[in-house]
Amino acid sequence: MLDKYRVHEVAKDLNVPSKDVLELLEGYKADPNRKHMTALSEEELNFVFETYTQKNQVENFNEYFAKAEQKRQGGKTEAQPKQEAKPQQGGSQPKAQQPAGNKPQQGGKPQQGGQQTKPQQQAQPAQQPVQQDNTIRRRSSTTVDMRTTDVNIDKYNEKYDNMANTNQAAAKARDNGPRKQKLNQRSARKGKPVLSRREQEAEKMRRLELERQRRQRLEVELPDEMTVGELALKLKVQAAEIVKRLMKLGVMAAVSDVIDYDTAALVAMEIGAKVSHEVVVTIEDRLFAVDEEKELDTEERPPVVVVMGHVDHGKTSILDAIRHANVTAGEAGGITQHIGAYQVEVNGKPITFLDTPGHAAFTAMRARGALATDIAVLVVAADDGIMPQTVESINHAKAANLSIIVAINKMDKPTANPDKVMQELTEHELVPEEWGGDVICVPVSAKTKMGIDTLLEMIQLTAEVRELKANPDRMAKGTVVEARMDIGRGPVATVLVQNGTLHSGDAIIAGTAVGRVRVMTNDRGEKIETAGPSTPVEITGLAEVPVAGDAFNAVGDERLARELVEQRRQEAKEEQFKSYQKVTLDNLFAHIEEGELKELPIIVKADVQGSVEAVRQSLEKISNEEVRVRVIHGAVGAVNESDVMLANASNAIIVGFNVRPDPVAKNNAERDGVEIRLYRVIYDAIEDVTTAMKGMLAPKYRDVDLGRAEVRTVYKISNVGTVSGCYVLDGKITRAANIRVVRDGIIIADDKLASLKRFKDDVKEVASGYECGMTLSKYSDIKEGDIFEAYLVEEYRDN
Repeated sequence: MLDKYRVHEVAKDLNVPSKDVLELLEGYKADPNRKHMTALSEEELNFVFETYTQKNQVENFNEYFAKAEQKRQGGKTEAQPKQEAKPQQGGSQPKAQQPAGNKPQQGGKPQQGGQQTKPQQQAQPAQQPVQQDNTIRRRSSTTVDMRTTDVNIDKYNEKYDNMANTNQAAAKARDNGPRKQKLNQRSARKGKPVLSRREQEAEKMRRLELERQRRQRLEVELPDEMTVGELALKLKVQAAEIVKRLMKLGVMAAVSDVIDYDTAALVAMEIGAKVSHEVVVTIEDRLFAVDEEKELDTEERPPVVVVMGHVDHGKTSILDAIRHANVTAGEAGGITQHIGAYQVEVNGKPITFLDTPGHAAFTAMRARGALATDIAVLVVAADDGIMPQTVESINHAKAANLSIIVAINKMDKPTANPDKVMQELTEHELVPEEWGGDVICVPVSAKTKMGIDTLLEMIQLTAEVRELKANPDRMAKGTVVEARMDIGRGPVATVLVQNGTLHSGDAIIAGTAVGRVRVMTNDRGEKIETAGPSTPVEITGLAEVPVAGDAFNAVGDERLARELVEQRRQEAKEEQFKSYQKVTLDNLFAHIEEGELKELPIIVKADVQGSVEAVRQSLEKISNEEVRVRVIHGAVGAVNESDVMLANASNAIIVGFNVRPDPVAKNNAERDGVEIRLYRVIYDAIEDVTTAMKGMLAPKYRDVDLGRAEVRTVYKISNVGTVSGCYVLDGKITRAANIRVVRDGIIIADDKLASLKRFKDDVKEVASGYECGMTLSKYSDIKEGDIFEAYLVEEYRDN
């Protein structure tokens, strides 16, 4: 579209009132702001022209051209007498009375020439109407009558000359009249049509509609957490738009701040996007993704039974009677040294037994939610009754949601009292079946094998009621029962397959350990190739010793498994940093202030029993109203692994007198963060504990020498200070080290290192035999030949 075409201009060109044009446009598109000076759009002009064209439609233009020609000829006829008046004054006759062929009686050549042509022009009007009509018909077919010898061609070109003159006059009027300012640069107007304000508004509305439709079609998946910038990228809008909408919601966030899914979803839906929650597929999902077990794919599996109870109540003896093998005889002192996993045949059906010496592995299984066992056999001596470790076993079994069967052992003794045992069981919410409860109680004797068959029948009956099933056709998964480092075979793990089938050569992952099954043996030491559900096996081939209680899985992609192991190790390190701080004498007062500690448990180990009792009494006397010192365990001998495990579980401190920890205990204490305090004098222990309770235990520091450097040259540099060119004599110089300036064997300054460079590059350390440049933070009076001694200050504790 070129220049603006206004309503009154259109009306003038159409020879109609402006009101008619306005009424016509109101019917086309209502606009209360439309006036006679309003510029029309291209669509509106097309509508107006089309409407008036339809109204004034004719079959042909012959009548129009005839009227125009008559009007022009009429003007010529009126002008003809004025042209003939001049010769008549000179004595000549009127031109109409002179015949066309006679000679004039007066006048010379000019008059003669005029009289010869004018009779033809005078006679022309009489014949004009007929000839004009015929000529116009020929013009409609773009032909000219050339039969006569005298044809006035100018009359056919006169219309076009008038049209050309009219256009030139109109163009000249537009050029001379006032014009609006326009862009003079072609580059600014190139490819950009000049739009009116109404067209610009229409274009803006069209773009807004397209944007709204685009956002309605936009579908985004949002994670649990994301930054404002990431949300802006997903929604394809500016980050400032997101920040503005967050401010409306009352959330002040920058582009780099993290927002949760709910907040991001509100913003996205307000913009008009369709939001869905992003499903994050982890490495575990890709490795362990298995279809849901179908009922047809599952088969009945053997039950897994754990035997628990107090020390020396006969757990292993009952297993010995069940297996018909003397397991106890092969153990040192008749005490179980490790976790045993066995499988026995009972009436043609296998049953898997786990024998637990303590509760470390079983507790680890429960803490990780791995229900490795189905049934718990609680062994209680008929002459002792319920003991503390028995109560702990009951709590473990309840927490793991196991079916409990009570085996009342040692019924062969004269002092056996099963009624007392059942009475004590009711105090811990275990009501026997004989008393109307649901707990099966079986009197047995491991020595005489009385009641062993009944116990096995009850185990099988309980397993049938629970309908234990598994799918042997899938990849194996299970739990690590125990693990150790064998000198000849490397890491060895005893695992219990809970579902699927484990094959020799399978790639497995257990916690942070990964590898392939090299050798697989059963509980009798026989080498096997496959292990089905509820089968305990011992395997080798892992890269490291797994943790007891870790879940293991057989995987198909070993590379992805190793990637998962690295991820788990990193997460374990981060978790270790975030874990709560163990109680030590150094941070005891802080824990008391925070209200986290009301009791300080202590484990006492000494060389003689008399020292143990003396230390126990002395430490328990220093209790105050804020914290109570309680000795939870005291014994004679070196600090061993059991003491560290107990201290770790109870958050206790180990105090030793004239004893040393064994290497295993020391390593475990460092790993678990358990503090071991060793003393030679009892009063030192009392003083340390008392001072720690008051929050007055001051830390001790010592200097650790790193290296020495000699100053070879000194530079004075503006804006930098004094730079010492040094040569490292021994050790190393680190960027974070403190510097002692020694001159002639005397320490003249002690400062921190401000910068350490080698050539022009900043370095973290410089080793012996290399040159470097150093600047100190404060001291600048440095001479050639001075010795820089680098050292670090570390905190230490007296052991």
